[in-house]
Amino acid sequence: MAVTKTKIGRLPDGRDVNRYSLSNSSHAEASFTDLGGIWLTMLVPDRSGAMRDVLCGADTVETLLVNPGHMGEPVGRNANRIGGAVFQINGKKYELGKNSDGINNLHSGPDFYRNRLWEAETGTDAEESYVCFRLHSPDGDQGFPGNAEISVTYTLTEDTALRIHYEAKADQDTVFNLTNHAYFNLNGHDSGDATDQIVWINADQFTVTDAHSIPTGELRTVEGTPLDFRKPKRISQDINADFDELNHAGGFDQNFCINAFDGQLRLAASAYAEQSGIKMQVMTDREGLQFYTANGMHNDRPGEPACKNGVHYGPRTSYCFETQHYPDAINHPEFPTSLVKSGDVYDTVTVYQFSVE
Repeated sequence: MAVTKTKIGRLPDGRDVNRYSLSNSSHAEASFTDLGGIWLTMLVPDRSGAMRDVLCGADTVETLLVNPGHMGEPVGRNANRIGGAVFQINGKKYELGKNSDGINNLHSGPDFYRNRLWEAETGTDAEESYVCFRLHSPDGDQGFPGNAEISVTYTLTEDTALRIHYEAKADQDTVFNLTNHAYFNLNGHDSGDATDQIVWINADQFTVTDAHSIPTGELRTVEGTPLDFRKPKRISQDINADFDELNHAGGFDQNFCINAFDGQLRLAASAYAEQSGIKMQVMTDREGLQFYTANGMHNDRPGEPACKNGVHYGPRTSYCFETQHYPDAINHPEFPTSLVKSGDVYDTVTVYQFSVE
C-alpha cells in the first residue's frame, strides 16, 4: 500500500491544491484532492489485467471549481433535495438557496463544499491506505444551523475496495446527509454510453416523487415498474419506458429504499460491464440509494470545457449510486430522519468493491 501527494494547481487566492493518490499491490489506484475532498480517479484492472479508470471527473483546478454534475464530490450538509428550500427544527424555520428549478434546494447549493479547501491527513499500512479530509462548517453555512465539524475518510484496501467513512457533529440540532456523487462507467470513464451495463438494486420499494423530484411521502413497490432491478438487467432495458418517474427525470434518477435497513453495512447494489469484465458492488448502512443515469450531464455541448484527460461527458455516459437518507427527509416525519441532535455524531460508511468476472 502507498500514498503519494502532488500539487495540481492553485486557487485564485494563491493557495495550493493537492492530489492524494492511494495504491495497492494489484496496481489499483484511487486519487482525491483537498479541493472539495473530491474523488478524482479509480483505476482498477479489467479481465485482461489492463488498468481502466472507471470514474468520470475533472482534473484541473478550473474545471473542479465548476465541476459539471458534482462529479466525485462529497455532498453536504444535505445531499439530494429539500422541498421548497425550507425546513424547520424545534419550531424555527431555516431557508436555503433555491438552486434547483428555482423552487427547491439541491445538494445544499449554491455554496457547494467543492469550492473549499479541506484539511488533509494520510496514512498507510500493509492492508490499506487512507486520506482523511476535514472541514469546519460555521453556524448558518448554506443556511443550516450549528457550527459543524465534518470529516470524509477514503480508504483503499488490498482487495480493491474503496471505503468512504463520513463523520460529522454540530453544536446545534442540524441536518446531516452526506454522500459522494461519483459517476461510474465500468468500461472506462472515456468509453461513452454506459446503458449496456447491468445493474442490480436490492430494493422492493422506491420513494414516489412529484414533477420536481420531491418525495410525496408515499413508498411504492417496484414490482411491475421500470424501477424493478431486483433481477440484474441492462440499464437500457427500461430507461426510455413511459413511466411518470422516468418522464420527470429524463431517465433513472430515483431513490430506492434498500431492503433490510437496520443501520448495519449490507449489500445495496451492483453493476457489471461485460466488455471490461469489471464488477462493482455497493455496500452501505444507509436506508436510501439514488440511482442516477447522468441525465442532466451536458459537458458535451459546444463551448463546454473538457473534463478529465480532455474528455467531454454527455447524458447516460455514466451512472451514480448515491447512498443517503431519503430525499427531503427533514420535511417527512414518516421517513428515517436526517436530523442530528447537538453533540451527537453522524457516522456512516459506504463501500465500493471492485472485482472482475
